[in-house]
Amino acid sequence: MFRKNFGVLVIFSLIVLFLYYASYFNSPFGEKKNPKYINYSSDVSGENGMVVSASKYASETGLEILKLGGNAIDAAVATAFALAVTYPQAGNIGGGGFMIIRTKDSVITSIDFREKAPSASSRNMYLDEKGDFVPEKSQVGYLSCGVPGSVAGLLYVLDKYGTMTRKEVISPAINLAENGFKLEKEFAASLNYHYDEFGDYPETKKIFTKNGLNYFEGEVFYQQDLANTLKLIMDEGRDGFYTGTIADLIDNQMKNNGGLITKVDLANYQPVERKVLTANYKGYDIYSMAPPSSGGVALITLLNMVEYEPVPDTNSKADYAAYLNTVIESMKQVYADRSKYLGDPDFYDVPVQDLISKHYAKHLRKKITDVSTPSSEIKPGLEDYYRESNETTHFSVIDKEGNMVSVTTTLNNLYGSFVVVNGAGFLLNDEMDDFASKPGEPNMYGLIGSEANSIQPNKRMLSSMTPTIILKDGNPFMVLGSPGGGRIITAVFQTILNVIDFKMPLNAAADRPRFHHQWYPEYVQYEDGAFDSTIAADLISKGHILKPIPDFGMVEAILIDWKNHVYYGHSDRRGYGKAEAY
Repeated sequence: MFRKNFGVLVIFSLIVLFLYYASYFNSPFGEKKNPKYINYSSDVSGENGMVVSASKYASETGLEILKLGGNAIDAAVATAFALAVTYPQAGNIGGGGFMIIRTKDSVITSIDFREKAPSASSRNMYLDEKGDFVPEKSQVGYLSCGVPGSVAGLLYVLDKYGTMTRKEVISPAINLAENGFKLEKEFAASLNYHYDEFGDYPETKKIFTKNGLNYFEGEVFYQQDLANTLKLIMDEGRDGFYTGTIADLIDNQMKNNGGLITKVDLANYQPVERKVLTANYKGYDIYSMAPPSSGGVALITLLNMVEYEPVPDTNSKADYAAYLNTVIESMKQVYADRSKYLGDPDFYDVPVQDLISKHYAKHLRKKITDVSTPSSEIKPGLEDYYRESNETTHFSVIDKEGNMVSVTTTLNNLYGSFVVVNGAGFLLNDEMDDFASKPGEPNMYGLIGSEANSIQPNKRMLSSMTPTIILKDGNPFMVLGSPGGGRIITAVFQTILNVIDFKMPLNAAADRPRFHHQWYPEYVQYEDGAFDSTIAADLISKGHILKPIPDFGMVEAILIDWKNHVYYGHSDRRGYGKAEAY
């Protein structure tokens, strides 16, 4: 009798435990129901250093620099030059970007090496005789190119914060260009897909097509012209790019093809070290990029707007849908503000402190109801507040001493302008499209701008790049960023929420299907799997228009358990990059 009752008791106990844990882990996030502690885990971990980038070759390069005794800044510069070779879709020396640095001595700063408009640029240069915007002029070809800043920015940060020589950090990229590397399946497919666009430019066709034949996985890809350019940069520093041979090549090609960049523009280019934007979110210190990136302002405003929202019971679809409604409406307001207030601070008085204040976020939050507000009724919010009171790439690096680097760099569109500098082997950007060529007219990402981001000579165009570093109690906690045009901000934002609020492991947090709203167009963009049918129906009932889109963003992130000195990394499932650690 005892054995029978004991057996029943055991079976009953097992059923109770099963139901408890099924409830505990059954959520839209595949994780615990409102767990208390950060989930320090991912698919890659290490204790001495980590590099996460969109290219396995670049990540391996950066990690090797760390193993040789370089710091995170040395590794970041080496990774960036390697990306120019192995990920030319977005890695570059002909584009620009932003970098956030946190040193082991707790110095936190940022480097702005964003491209600039050539000195011969003019406000209406992309309008026709009727005053209509002509997108092709700003999105492809010689007239679309801004003055590149990547080389100047990388060399500046290496000289000021690095410990290694140019030769030590650039030689690996030269080796990859000169001796070649095996093409990944995805890179080969990308080259084949863009065959026709490459064919419009003889120098580009010579390098990025194979005489009418398709590339295949495992084929060795060589770039001797690029190797020679990198050798000049290694030997001569910034003069090897901004004056002399390379500058002559760019200047001549521009003159012969209707472009505007001159030797004077190149010689005058300088990166800018800027104060980072910072805010505290639930005890975590967020550091991100100031204008001319809109990323930091928008990210902090979004975090401020949802900071006091209860984390939803992930087993209650009604609660989760209500939470999503608030997040989506917050996105719409932030992008409305972006359209009017953000631009190059050297040319426009950007009201940064107002936009990132918690008081302003509370003011905006009061406007949100439990249903969707049409975009036409959402306006940039500061006036009312005053009255009341894709293609880019990201990589993240940390070394054993806690130096942290978050870098987002770009050519703008995939392969930029499609223009390769004749004899130099690198692509130029098409960043001029990031200006508001005509106020109120969307760019290639559907983003709308105003006078703050109008075209002016030597002005930096507005960006959405959002390189971000997060500290907890003064110690390293997270390094992340993403490509994705206007969706960069929301990709970074959602990854942070997934880690801090929903306590997801890093790989799950970055890989989770995302959603996005940028005020206009008037619909919620979402990846497959972001909403189940019940939640989608609830959002639609609240007035939201839903539109499925392909995957967006490629978050490259590191999560740090500083107490135990373990680093966790992940390269987004949407790309083919790699996290490397030791």
